[in-house]
Amino acid sequence: MTDSSPSADRSRGGVAWPLVHAERAALAADLAGLSDAQWTTRSLCSELTVREVLAHLTAGASLTAVRWMTGVIRCRFDFDKQVAVRLAEQLGVSPGETLERFRRVVPSTTKPPLPVIAMLGETLVHGEDIRRPLGIHRDHPVETVTRVADYYQGSDLVVLAKGRIRGLRLVAQDGPFTTGAGPLVSGTTLALVMAMTGRAAYLDDLEGDGVGLLRERAATA
Repeated sequence: MTDSSPSADRSRGGVAWPLVHAERAALAADLAGLSDAQWTTRSLCSELTVREVLAHLTAGASLTAVRWMTGVIRCRFDFDKQVAVRLAEQLGVSPGETLERFRRVVPSTTKPPLPVIAMLGETLVHGEDIRRPLGIHRDHPVETVTRVADYYQGSDLVVLAKGRIRGLRLVAQDGPFTTGAGPLVSGTTLALVMAMTGRAAYLDDLEGDGVGLLRERAATA
């Protein structure tokens, strides 16, 4: 039997749950004073508002592997439909309720069948999907963002990232992260993470001969 406990994740080199909890807590604090109009702002995540992205994060922190699989089966393996159904479950009747539901899952260690590092990546990236359109800035710990960058550069599990940066050399200007070979793409570790996960809004924060290729890939994704 495979041990999927948080301690087992750490012993296998996974990221510690406290980093996930810290990112959730910071996001909840950043959103505490939003107006009703701000909650309807379009996020960087597809066609979702910032409120809907927050509900999506709550759903991810509320789903066990069994509940996730049950939902997938009910949705006939339509994963986009499963995401929409779970998001709707956590949206609540008002922005205040959406935020309160998220606050309740800040310390959660419940997750779908994903590694803990993927949960950290989801929290960090979707947090920026929310913050950037609202003009909210967070100084993420470099260690945290570097862990996420290291994960995404070698994975296409949750989102296409490894494939998007193939043939490019990524170099962080504010930390130790570097990967790949080819035309250079450099910038903050956060901007590199957001670009490798397909957020075109962050391409203007990067520099180097490889940025054009990343822009082309973002346009055709």
